[in-house]
Amino acid sequence: MADDIAQKPMLKTSFKSVKTIESIYTGGKVVITSDEKLIISTLNEDIEVTELATGKNVHRLAGDTEIVTTLAVKPDGKHLVSASRSLNMRIWDMESGECVRTLKAHEAPIIVMDIDPSSTLVATGSADATIKVWDIDKGYCTHNLKGHGGVVSAVKFHHFEGKWYLASGADDCQIRIWDLQKRSCIAVLRSHVSVIRGLDFSADGSLLISGSRDKVVNVWDWKASKLKATHPIYETLETVGFLSQNTDLSHYDAKWLDAEIFYTAGDKGVVRLWDLKSGELVQEQTAENNSKHTISDVIYCRRSQNLAAVTNDQNILIYSIQNQMRRVKQIVGYNDEIVDLVYVGANETHLAAATNSEQLRVYNVETQDCDLVYGHKDMIICLARSTDGEVLVTGSKDKTARVWKINVEAEDPTERYVCAGLCVGHTNPIGAVAMSRRSRNFMITGSQDRTIKYWNLREINWDQPKDDFHPRSLYTHQAHDKDINTICVAPNDKFFATGSQDKTAKIWNVDTGELVGTCRGHKRGIWCAQFSPVDQVLATSSSDKTIKIWSLKDFSCLKSFEGHTNSVLRVNFLTMGVQLVSAGSDGLVKLWTIKTNECVNTLDNHTEKVWALTTRKDEKFVVSGGADSVVNFWEDVTLEEQEEELKEKEEFIIKEQELQNFMRKKDYLNAILLALSLNQPFRLLKIFREVMESRPEGDSSITGSSQVDSIVGEMTQEQIEKLLGYIRDWNTNAKHSDIAQSVLYALLSSHSAEELVEIANAKEILDALLPYTDRHYQRIDDLITQSYIVDYTLHAQE
Repeated sequence: MADDIAQKPMLKTSFKSVKTIESIYTGGKVVITSDEKLIISTLNEDIEVTELATGKNVHRLAGDTEIVTTLAVKPDGKHLVSASRSLNMRIWDMESGECVRTLKAHEAPIIVMDIDPSSTLVATGSADATIKVWDIDKGYCTHNLKGHGGVVSAVKFHHFEGKWYLASGADDCQIRIWDLQKRSCIAVLRSHVSVIRGLDFSADGSLLISGSRDKVVNVWDWKASKLKATHPIYETLETVGFLSQNTDLSHYDAKWLDAEIFYTAGDKGVVRLWDLKSGELVQEQTAENNSKHTISDVIYCRRSQNLAAVTNDQNILIYSIQNQMRRVKQIVGYNDEIVDLVYVGANETHLAAATNSEQLRVYNVETQDCDLVYGHKDMIICLARSTDGEVLVTGSKDKTARVWKINVEAEDPTERYVCAGLCVGHTNPIGAVAMSRRSRNFMITGSQDRTIKYWNLREINWDQPKDDFHPRSLYTHQAHDKDINTICVAPNDKFFATGSQDKTAKIWNVDTGELVGTCRGHKRGIWCAQFSPVDQVLATSSSDKTIKIWSLKDFSCLKSFEGHTNSVLRVNFLTMGVQLVSAGSDGLVKLWTIKTNECVNTLDNHTEKVWALTTRKDEKFVVSGGADSVVNFWEDVTLEEQEEELKEKEEFIIKEQELQNFMRKKDYLNAILLALSLNQPFRLLKIFREVMESRPEGDSSITGSSQVDSIVGEMTQEQIEKLLGYIRDWNTNAKHSDIAQSVLYALLSSHSAEELVEIANAKEILDALLPYTDRHYQRIDDLITQSYIVDYTLHAQE
């Protein structure tokens, strides 16, 4: 019996949100500080400042309700300059995150900007065809340069032979060179036939390269206004720039070691390195498998010798120049709707997410670094994992399921997630997948073609997986009359269950695929089904706002849980099968105790539908993800809260005993302070009454004891505020009003009006007390009036 009690699981009652993964970039400009510690990106109308190494948020700079069009950060990292469609340019202090200056800059939005290497000037190019140069710290315009016939699309500072120049490009296809000392245009370079998208100067300063959407890079002797070379790139370019002379190219062909190299990127979605002299391709980044993105910008990280490509699907992909353009890191800017989540890795250190994208996203839970896994041709809808966490299955809208071998410890990101099999056979998107619970031998898929398929995974070579291996489907059955939303395998691997929009859940034999039974009772489609880890029951959640538990013996409904106000999209068993956790379209995560049918906690930190829900093996964390693009990590704090509650009870009992001892000893000083700290107004009233009733003859104190008067005079503001509230309540009862007014008089006599008006609700309490002051305590009314308490408070509030 004792062993049974010891093994009885402790019911969970409390979870708190301890961490979130949120979007940091929704399109637009991205910059990285020169020390490579911070990445700064546009998030809708705001600007997000994030630590590059950890993903930790540093600042969220509030926008002005208009979209941010561009931004730039000083090389010294002290200030950020941003511009929005409101036509305002704002200067931000990077340490405090405060806006220190706002300027009306142009007559049309600023499209591009560049800050000079000395961190003094910022050049802004606008849709009004003008360029302005500003002193950042002093906040005034130093130059207003006119000459372009269209939207300015590129600007670049250049210091050459002791003088400052500025190069600019526009959609009039012209490049202009401005002498900032003379405040005039000294050259107009014409050759491009489309908008200029990038400008950069060579290391010796004598050459200028320009990239355009006309698919060529031009090399200019800008001092002589002469076109030296045109290199065809065969790609609509969005950015171009030089690598520094000290770049480590030891892993490249020896002929490039002393070459001057520039990079390009654009609509092909790859970053390429070129030789300036010959125009030969030096290195091309390996294209991501089945990727569809284009590159809108490349950030050159000189210190780490990396190129960070900003893609049109809101990701930042970082490639190492030294390692022949291998991808070394990726930052996910925007997740869209999070539709499924599962823990992966032998120690569950990573979290895989399906996010309405063809790429699988795998987050390191500790650092929030994210790996993008390419392979599917259309968005991933569902995920499942093996029990050991080292195999992951993804089901996609491209009608295929992929089996991935996971090794999250591998240093090379491309070796962490290797496709070990491609399951082809469904004629519609795959909406549900499930893996064997005891092995890696099989998996089940369900599709919008209303069929289920059993896939044999025994033939996969896990030591040398190949992405062109096609597992065989051993059987296919027409399972439901409508879309299949969920599949789960029983802990013993003998049965699996399916749930469908046709309002039914069905139980099947794994080996034969035969239907074993049907659970009928939901009034709308079923979104999720899960087997209990210990009992022969199945839990289902439905659009009818309920969760039901079904017997696997006779397929009858044993229990029904109501509490969500909209569709229940997910349900999982917890606490050895005695509790449930659910998530719904109402944005809530709910914790249920099965025996009592009680919802013991509601977790609220989402603003939209919660599509995804997963639990770590030890159940210390529950993770939810939803249509608000947020992943919430909920930590089980039941034990901590119970310990804290027990500690508080013990402290309360000790203080109670102390209070009784003080009362017996007639130690009113300590008794009053202790009763205040215990929030016991009736006890406090009793103490004050006892003091007043035991007043010695000839005593002139207000409360009946000069010591008590002095205690009231030495009270802190917090204690005064609490006591005033008690006095107000006591004063409403005629039996206690004499005590209340005496204590109030003691308070007003020993504390100045200036002290009292600092208290947040002093005016309201005193105003409430004024009508109750009787003729015996007219002095209270007089003192309140004379001290101008009410006037002081009104003035302070205004």
